[in-house]
Amino acid sequence: MSANPHEALPIRLTVDDSDSPADVVDALFLGRFATGEQPHAHSSTLDRVKPGATLLPPGAAVLRSARDDDRSATLAEGDGWTLLVSRWNRGADVTVTAVDPELARTVLARATDGAKDDPEPQPDNVTMGFWYVSPRRGPHRTTRRIAAGSWEEIRPNYTAPVADAMDRLMKLTPDDIAGRLLLLHGPPGTGKTSALRTLARSWRDWCQVDCVLDPERLFSDVGYLMDIAIGEDEGTAKGRWRLLLLEDCDELIRGEAKHTAGQALSRLLNLTDGLLGQGRNVLVGVTTNEDLERLHPAVVRPGRCLARIEVGPLTRPEAVSWLGTEEGVGRDGATLAELFALRRGTSPAAAAAAQAVCAPVVAVFAARVGLVAIPCNLLA
Repeated sequence: MSANPHEALPIRLTVDDSDSPADVVDALFLGRFATGEQPHAHSSTLDRVKPGATLLPPGAAVLRSARDDDRSATLAEGDGWTLLVSRWNRGADVTVTAVDPELARTVLARATDGAKDDPEPQPDNVTMGFWYVSPRRGPHRTTRRIAAGSWEEIRPNYTAPVADAMDRLMKLTPDDIAGRLLLLHGPPGTGKTSALRTLARSWRDWCQVDCVLDPERLFSDVGYLMDIAIGEDEGTAKGRWRLLLLEDCDELIRGEAKHTAGQALSRLLNLTDGLLGQGRNVLVGVTTNEDLERLHPAVVRPGRCLARIEVGPLTRPEAVSWLGTEEGVGRDGATLAELFALRRGTSPAAAAAAQAVCAPVVAVFAARVGLVAIPCNLLA
């Protein structure tokens, strides 16, 4: 047997009508490496390439070039080296073979010098889905771009223990998931929904967040539940996690839920860690105004919750620091909604009364005209 690998294995290039010119360029590039004429290879991947960058070092002679709809390939050479540039969208792979390793490193460095573009700034909003049952179309999903501040921006809106717990939640990755239920509980106006908007922004690389606008119907209508939890929808890429948000589900998860909500609670629990949720990358986020002591034991048992965070008002020192003045801040502190009302010069009690009157009116009007009423706190 030959001591030279290229002599032990015949090399043939076979093409058919399924191969593109770019595939031929890729194959030709391997020739000198396969024969041992240029036995050293170095490569680099650039996620974003500056517009106009050729990725060719000075003195490169182009041998072949090919362009498809979504990629291009360029084969070039110089004294003792060969280079392949494969480009797609804004990114590229650059590979160099050469007669010695130092030459390969040098040519690669010259080809990519100054070509890497800065990453795009992250937008301040995120796409969220909204599920509801339409009288005409049945289960339906629509999307909206939702404004969401970064966690660094809104962190001062939460009292210290809540902020510490949220720190861990915002940094979560799919590898860290243990438990499928995310529970945020506490008084109204403490910023639970604001935290969820920011969570959608923090997780947007790996998780699609959908808000269910009629959660009471979701768990009473098996067909609706199967459409959302089991069926793939157009807004979720394969393998991507999904977080279903259920806001203000007090009746569903409080202690007497088994008596008042029938099978709804059982179906919720089955979705989080039962047979219904097996093999599905689905998380369920629930917000409630109930105290922890009033929640059903099955909901808060150890191991079920990915996170269980009580979101309360800011302490008096925290509220004074947030507002910049003591005026209007009570002895026991203030909720986030109360602080925003004070900043606008509005009485917190008056703002709460207006919200209590407005929300039912909007819901009734939307139901009569067949529109979906997206909660104002999600859009704010």
